[in-house]
Amino acid sequence: MSQTHLTKMILARVQKYNKKPALYYKKSGQWESISWEEMGNQIKCISKALLECELGEQERVGIYSQNKPQWTIADYGIMGIRGITTTIYATNSAPEAEYIINDAEIGILFVGGQEQYDKVMQFFPNNEFLKQIVVFDNSVKIKQDRNILYFDDFVKKGLAASNETEYKNRFAGSVEDDIATIIYTSGTSGTPKGVMLTQANLFSQFIALDPLFNIGENDIELCFLPFSHSYQKSSTHWTQSHGVTVYYCENPRDILEYFKEVRPTFMVGVPRLYEKMYATAYARLEEASDLKRKLFNWAIRTGREYQYKSFRKEKISFSLNLKHNMARSLVLNKIRAIMGGRLNFFSAGGAPLSPEIEEFFFAAGIFIAQGYGLTETSPVITCNRQDRFKFGTPGTVVSICRVKIAEDGEILVKGDNVMKGYFRKPELTAEVFTTDGWFKTGDIGYMDDEEFLHITDRKKDIIITAGGKNIAPQRIESLFGKDYYIEQITVIGDKRRYITALIVPSFEALEEYAKAHEINYSSIAELVRNERVLTFYEKRLQEISMPLAKYEMIKKFRLLSEPFSQEKGEITPTLKIKRKILEENYKEMIEKMYMA
Repeated sequence: MSQTHLTKMILARVQKYNKKPALYYKKSGQWESISWEEMGNQIKCISKALLECELGEQERVGIYSQNKPQWTIADYGIMGIRGITTTIYATNSAPEAEYIINDAEIGILFVGGQEQYDKVMQFFPNNEFLKQIVVFDNSVKIKQDRNILYFDDFVKKGLAASNETEYKNRFAGSVEDDIATIIYTSGTSGTPKGVMLTQANLFSQFIALDPLFNIGENDIELCFLPFSHSYQKSSTHWTQSHGVTVYYCENPRDILEYFKEVRPTFMVGVPRLYEKMYATAYARLEEASDLKRKLFNWAIRTGREYQYKSFRKEKISFSLNLKHNMARSLVLNKIRAIMGGRLNFFSAGGAPLSPEIEEFFFAAGIFIAQGYGLTETSPVITCNRQDRFKFGTPGTVVSICRVKIAEDGEILVKGDNVMKGYFRKPELTAEVFTTDGWFKTGDIGYMDDEEFLHITDRKKDIIITAGGKNIAPQRIESLFGKDYYIEQITVIGDKRRYITALIVPSFEALEEYAKAHEINYSSIAELVRNERVLTFYEKRLQEISMPLAKYEMIKKFRLLSEPFSQEKGEITPTLKIKRKILEENYKEMIEKMYMA
């Protein structure tokens, strides 16, 4: 690829694909498209409008929105004149958004819908830095203020601007060492930090992934994760470099509906999405007849055997081929149909995914390319791919970086994908690098004999019991995450005699169970205290715990009547658990589980 700047890359693709649809979005229940040509025109208009607002080189512009085509267009427009796209999760609270605006000194902010706009208006009148707001959604009710515009009007401002020479000079002056984006980490501990990723950092992902995955202009990507997340943002830059058509999912709760309508060929996701699909399939199986259960399990075994033989290039017998065709017709194609029927592969990251779930989808002909990375590494460090994988691991190291394991087991990384640093935080930047320049991931792991990386847990999350046993909570939580009746779980036990857990039930599943077993209740709070419900969960925990060592097993638990929430600071926008805050918020409940 000759371009080393994302906006130059996308405008080159505009010339190639022209009238072809580039972006799809839902409007009044119908899918609407934006062509490559229209996208390119709007990108240029955004750049010129930002110049009219006197945006300087390498100044920060914020985007505070759910997934929308305007997010992508604004992003490329900002970078096109050497601005820095600074991301804010659509679910961030007003104080969280204002923190980022102040920390990055953001003067111009793009906002998504009414919710984000209303939050910004809580502090906009008195904010020291914020001068201009541009609203993506035309249905948002905005106040009459020359400093608040709709996106369409901002595009018109750029179209009317007479700054073509200034635009061309700024565009031509962009270089690969420019900071392309600042992405604020979710902050599972401490205050969020702005990760500075350069154009070269993001282009390193193209170099890493292009030889490993076959993706092209006939593919369709469904954007499920927020663009504020480095994983989705980086992925879509990569797919668009190949002319992929992008569909936007604004609300993750609509994902199953979107699967059926969009029928994507590629998507990135987090393990919780796959865990819920797997759990739902097996929960429905519990209610099925013996014959249907046997048929389902036979089909999965057959699909798994067939796929492994195909992967190993072993001869497939006539008998196995016949059985596989039957398994596809009776079961496996129905699993594929849930995701639209033509998905080639998923990409998964952000947390461990159990090999049972990977093999379940693999049996149905859907490959999950589990990988590993961090915002600070742009993000991909390792990944599985269709011609070389090992389920239960996040794969092997990609070409653009090196990995080594420190004496204490911490995973260290060095390469073109590693960030420039934390924005205006040189001391914190220095803390995460060794003296010889290796980035300290904070994750514990090891390399096996075949060069596959294994991650055991976050360094700060390791539980050391009163008996001196080291326990990796993420592994245990991942095991229980497969259960249909469990929505969220956090494991507790550091410096304590045994392991306990706080469990948020899947309330929909639990209410189904209560109805089927004639358990009366007046509220969720009453239901989670019901003795029959507690006995039911205790039995499930015992069954799921079978693979665990005795000291890893959950001895006591509490069911919660409300989910862990971002509003209470208990989870990050990417659904990662903030353990210290959870333990503080439920301190009294936890202490009671350790009473004699």
